Amino acid sequence: MGCSSSLPDFLPYNIRDCIHDRGVANSTGGLGNINNENSATDSKNLKVKLVLLGDSGVGKSCIVLRFVRGQFDPTSKVTIGASFLSQTLALEDSTTVKFEIWDTAGQERGAGAAIVVYDITSAESFNKAQYWVKELQRHGSQDMIMALVGNKADLHEKRTVSSQEAQEHADMNNMFFVETSAKTADNINQLFEVCIKILDYSKQFAFARRELVTNVTKTLDLPKLYSGVYPELGHVHG
Repeated sequence: MGCSSSLPDFLPYNIRDCIHDRGVANSTGGLGNINNENSATDSKNLKVKLVLLGDSGVGKSCIVLRFVRGQFDPTSKVTIGASFLSQTLALEDSTTVKFEIWDTAGQERGAGAAIVVYDITSAESFNKAQYWVKELQRHGSQDMIMALVGNKADLHEKRTVSSQEAQEHADMNNMFFVETSAKTADNINQLFEVCIKILDYSKQFAFARRELVTNVTKTLDLPKLYSGVYPELGHVHG
């Protein structure tokens, strides 16, 4: 499956601008929490662990099946225990990224991305999604990419959760938000493509930040600076 260089319309403008400014649309494959699949010399084959969380019946398994197999099965059973599937995206520079997708709670450790799903026709599922967001913030890695996904967008006439309310919650928690339909495939592939692009941008940003800190520490006398401005910190850096 190929990864398009164009960014979906649902992506917030501030993130879209950052991705374009950094050239992440033509990704080099350097992705946060992504490991080489085979060896250090096989840098073009990468993998990322991704988890889906949310209340039962919101369509997590349907989203995964639509993405991995291009299928929709409305009779699919509620996932019991661990459920694992994989899918590979090909980036424009010939790098391949293999998603290891876990459709179950308890697999957050080591995940590079998490997708929290709710049903737009169920306010209760949206409340549960907010719980999962808090759990990820407590137990997930600091650089984990999180997406808030309102599924069953094809049932918009039965909507009980407004897109504005969901967007506001996503903004407050540094997530990106999108509404999907596993039934019609609307925004399914784009959801996973954006996860890859934001992961890549996040790594580039972190690298630039580390470079900046390194350069600053080389040019400033930090013990003297901290002692003068924050005397109580002088002993820490002195």
